[in-house]
Amino acid sequence: MHFILILQFVALLTLANGTPVVAKRLLGAFHNYPLDGGAVIFDGRPLFGPSKTIRGIILSIVVTTSFAPVLALDWKSGLVAATMAMIGDLCSSFAKRRLNFQSSSRATALDQIPESLLPALACRSMLGFTAIDIAAVVIIFFIGEIMLSRLLFKWHVRDRPF
Repeated sequence: MHFILILQFVALLTLANGTPVVAKRLLGAFHNYPLDGGAVIFDGRPLFGPSKTIRGIILSIVVTTSFAPVLALDWKSGLVAATMAMIGDLCSSFAKRRLNFQSSSRATALDQIPESLLPALACRSMLGFTAIDIAAVVIIFFIGEIMLSRLLFKWHVRDRPF
């Protein structure tokens, strides 16, 4: 049944996107190097910003790939999903910097759609996703991420409630 597969995949995406947040809380400044090295580009703004770290991306890929089998998914799906989720997150950060949003600021839809759509598209043939399945992944992730973010703030894992 595709619905179960969709939920498994959304759980995988939640893990991929949540790992850097949890790593920040657990590890603090330990190996917390910005991916862009603090680079400022043509518009005078950071490429991605200080919250996009090498540590977060590496841990997301390693943890998600490792835990994919726990969710009854192939490790390759975990690798592709995490990699594409991180690329989606970087695209969001890049766009937010161009729109003059501060690092870690909220941009509803821009914060959720690339992080779920890109992985779902990349994994569509591996998982047999249809266009409806991909839309369901994005919608469920979108709603779930907003709800989970508030819980993580309440539990002092996130710095902000979004």
